[in-house]
Amino acid sequence: MKPSPAVQTGVLFGTHLLVAVCIGWLSGHPRVRRRLDDAPALSTAWLVGGAALPDVVDKPLGALRVVDVYQSVGHSALLAPLAIAVATRNRRRGLAAAVGWGSHLALDALHVVLNGRANDALFLAWPVLTRSSPLAIPPGEFALYYVGSPSFLLEVALWLTALVVALRSRFGGGPGRRSDR
Repeated sequence: MKPSPAVQTGVLFGTHLLVAVCIGWLSGHPRVRRRLDDAPALSTAWLVGGAALPDVVDKPLGALRVVDVYQSVGHSALLAPLAIAVATRNRRRGLAAAVGWGSHLALDALHVVLNGRANDALFLAWPVLTRSSPLAIPPGEFALYYVGSPSFLLEVALWLTALVVALRSRFGGGPGRRSDR
């Protein structure tokens, strides 16, 4: 029996989905639309699906001990040619899925670099390159390790920013809004 996979976590799953929703919102925002000329607004549902894909593929493979890491095939940037092919096949949906997938990989790589483990970004080249010593902390201990890390603080800032933007768009207060005073 293979040993239990090493804990190799990146950004929290919900944050990947939040960033995908934010990309979808931004791609449809009038100011952004004017700058993108003929580029289509990205489907938020397909962005979220693409952002979820790496973990949906890799976490079960790790849990079932098919591979000895939790960031393998779904997290490999070596799949970029496939993502590009999907994006060009169906421009709106495929592009959104590819952008969501790419955002997941970028966030996970940023996560390990911010937390001082830049060599752990080698997961992007799996299976050609592998990290020599992935972080091997049980989940409970990892939670304590993660709270207060630079990456965790960035995630908190992302969530707070999304909350402020959502509240401002719901209740006003942004430029161009008129007060009813």
